[in-house]
Amino acid sequence: MGFFSFIRKLRQIRAQRPDIPPDLSENRLVSILLNRRSVRKFQDRDILDQEMALILEAARFAPSTVNMQTWSFGVYNTKTWRETFGRTIPYGARRAVLVLGDITRVRQAADIFPNSPLVEYTVSVINASLAAMNMTIMAQALGVASVMLSDTGKTGFFSAAYLKERLVLPAGVYPLMTVVFGYPKARNFPVPPKFKIDDITFCGTYRQTKASVVREWFSLMEAGYRASNFFSSFQAKLGYYRKNLRQAEKELREVVFGQDEQKPPTGRA
Repeated sequence: MGFFSFIRKLRQIRAQRPDIPPDLSENRLVSILLNRRSVRKFQDRDILDQEMALILEAARFAPSTVNMQTWSFGVYNTKTWRETFGRTIPYGARRAVLVLGDITRVRQAADIFPNSPLVEYTVSVINASLAAMNMTIMAQALGVASVMLSDTGKTGFFSAAYLKERLVLPAGVYPLMTVVFGYPKARNFPVPPKFKIDDITFCGTYRQTKASVVREWFSLMEAGYRASNFFSSFQAKLGYYRKNLRQAEKELREVVFGQDEQKPPTGRA
């Protein structure tokens, strides 16, 4: 990518804005939802306990399939995170919530998913992800920034076996992600490259996004990553994920289905 092409793409990224109708531009909830960004630089300043309690309350009140609430949350501050994992919270964040899919409570109440481990797992992922999003929105409303991690610092499903052992997770509990929180060092972050609404919506039968649109989005992703990671590249990041995919797949199969990657999922974990 040439220098002038790189600058042009950065300008394209910075020119992106949420599409907000004028009569809703002053709505605070609209602003909270559309101005939330993933942040990786935090102030050396702790989050108030009452703010963290509200963030967790937002998770507790998230929607879930038939109100099954198939989630659990590991809640940490800088001290308890270090005691548990032997290192600091990623990116210097002040609080962390490890989000787990958890169907153990449902199993105690009723056998809702007999011999359906993939359905059971999918339901837990959907519900726990909704709870995680609720937390990030509440944090944004309180002026607290966040970022969802699935790999950095062994914080999510990419390190399923490690987290299962470290947290002594029983069958039916699945590490998904960690959301870390802190006050941001900066504000007004640029919008990462987004597809236009017409590229991701359809009515009636499915309509695939044009290949040219996808290529343009990918080139913007490369430029944006290069601008924020001078000594790396988006391709290098993708290469890192590809390198670790096989091991992550193997560990997930063992944690979720209780079997190795060569066997199809049958029965309950």
